[in-house]
Amino acid sequence: MSSLIYLVPIALGMGLVGLCVFLWSLRSGQYGDLEGAAERILIDEDRPINPAKHDPASPRPTSSARSEQSK
Repeated sequence: MSSLIYLVPIALGMGLVGLCVFLWSLRSGQYGDLEGAAERILIDEDRPINPAKHDPASPRPTSSARSEQSK
């Protein structure tokens, strides 16, 4: 029972800290746009990030061309 003397104030302090962090996040606008992230994942971008890597029509250097480039 003597451990409750320490545990109850620690639990109340942690709850108070959690409540303060939650209230801070509300005031700073963390929950302002709840639908934005959900809709952004559905937007399809047709263009690749690096077209040279993803374009199958781009010519790849052969082994002889690579050895000449390294000289």
